[in-house]
Amino acid sequence: MADRADKARWTSPLRRRRGPGWAEQAPTWRAARPALIADTLKRASARPSGNWFVVGASREVRPGSPCGRTVGGVEVVLWRSRSGGLRAGPGACPHLGAPLRDSRVVCGTLVCHWHGLALDGSAFADWQSYPAHDDGVLVWVRLDAVGGEEPTERPVVPDRPAPGSGVDAVYTAVGRCEPQDVVANRLDPWHGSWFHPYSFVDLTVVKEPRGEPRGDEDDAFEVDVSFRVAGRLVVPVRAEFTAPEPRTVVMRITDGEGATSVVETHATPLTSADAELPRTAVIEAVVAASDRRGFALARAAAPVLRPLMRRTAGRLWRDDLAYAERRWELRSSGRFPG
Repeated sequence: MADRADKARWTSPLRRRRGPGWAEQAPTWRAARPALIADTLKRASARPSGNWFVVGASREVRPGSPCGRTVGGVEVVLWRSRSGGLRAGPGACPHLGAPLRDSRVVCGTLVCHWHGLALDGSAFADWQSYPAHDDGVLVWVRLDAVGGEEPTERPVVPDRPAPGSGVDAVYTAVGRCEPQDVVANRLDPWHGSWFHPYSFVDLTVVKEPRGEPRGDEDDAFEVDVSFRVAGRLVVPVRAEFTAPEPRTVVMRITDGEGATSVVETHATPLTSADAELPRTAVIEAVVAASDRRGFALARAAAPVLRPLMRRTAGRLWRDDLAYAERRWELRSSGRFPG
């Protein structure tokens, strides 16, 4: 009887959307005020990061194999200790400059493949390790010379669904722009249903940032939006956009299907600040959660779902990187303020 009652209470998250087509939508350009977006970006840029940069997915740094990244023009190598802890340091061997990303990890020690110099993370000559942090979804490295801020012991990691309760996937893309161009894109929710009609419909901004906020919770956009599933079938939710630090924007579902799920967009500079042609990595982490009983099946099928989640993010970022690159092009040439 209980099972029969549970089935009776079950409701589908899908809704059938009936409304205007793309060209009949209400224009959003008046609401998407350049000054509002610029002011929100300015406040985000002023928040401390502690000089921490996201460099990739936690699962990309595998035991026994080093992983190479470049952040702000600095070559970085990451690997795991014997116990699985994250280690990071300069990517050039202090002996003769070999690329340590191509070396080997033996019993948790990084061994250079040119001459066998072993590095366990402790200092060797001028080679000093970098602070590193693994939050279970993403890996971070602290580069004080690149960030130029007061360093902190830990990065600003957004609140997420409880560990083990969600399904996570990480997508990475690279564009010719600066981190602020990526962040500005995410702080413009009004473009969603116009620029991405294949993913978002019926988007309405119901709350804007309040200017000088009393706290980060006031400096947020709240949006009612429907995620398109197929044809007229959509999933309506309320979502909140916040920027907890200069290179991160978090979209959190606050009401509706998948409440507490987050999409974290991290913008990591690959080139130095004075580079003529900047390049920025967009590292987006999606952590999906649901209180529906059937979601346990989704967690079990996570290895199959992750490629689909990355493909969805990739479709959006194909367009949004073009947006960010265009913004940088106009701003750097003086044709548009930024």
